[in-house]
Amino acid sequence: MSLVYIEINCNICRINGLNHNYMSRFTLLLFGFLIPSLAISAQNIQLHYDLGRGSFTSTVEMFKPDAGGSTYFFVDMDYNPRVTGAYFELSRELCFWKESKADWLSVHIEYNGGLDTAAGSYNNSWLGGLTYSGHSKDWSKTWSLSAMYKAIPGTRDVLGKCQMHNFQITGVWNLDFFNHWLSFNGFFDLWREHRPWQGTEFIFMTEPQLWVNLRNIKGWEKINLSLGTEVELSANFVGKGFHAMPTLAAKWSF
Repeated sequence: MSLVYIEINCNICRINGLNHNYMSRFTLLLFGFLIPSLAISAQNIQLHYDLGRGSFTSTVEMFKPDAGGSTYFFVDMDYNPRVTGAYFELSRELCFWKESKADWLSVHIEYNGGLDTAAGSYNNSWLGGLTYSGHSKDWSKTWSLSAMYKAIPGTRDVLGKCQMHNFQITGVWNLDFFNHWLSFNGFFDLWREHRPWQGTEFIFMTEPQLWVNLRNIKGWEKINLSLGTEVELSANFVGKGFHAMPTLAAKWSF
């Protein structure tokens, strides 16, 4: 799961990232297009230990704004102990009107796909829609909401009829507390996808994360390490019904 957020403090811009498990991550771009005067980018590496399954997930993600919007991608890999799956998302926010009063609105396009040693190839997903983004005056609180058309080729209902035309609604947030010592961030996804083997059609998932940013320790200003936790809460995603999957995590930001 992934979110990029921007912190502005004493005229210094710092970017950090947010991970989601490869089975659960969707969307997520953010607010680079809201601040056109900043030429900034962000990369980070994360490692999550799944307390329920006893497996690890690594994440590499990148966010880069430019004059026409911003680009974001991540790659998740599962280990148990060898690599058992990989998941990839690439998304683009288009905003050529950054200097206008409508700079809070952008056009969102996205691709999702991956492989799993047990399930094989995931269905490719293609998304497109609009994103609304906002932030507090000091950028310590940021949020976005996207409404998208989602094409999932090859998806069929219980009668075998093709059901590739779907939708997805995604919300993303980041809240910083205690002078950037703590970060609470995450996302939620609600989308339509027929799963006849479990008799469901709609899926909901959210992955809130809580991070302690160790670079705030005196003398550790160049140590871009954060420690924290993530809880994946889902309905009809890993299986029919509700599931909760907590992790312990570490993140290094570049």
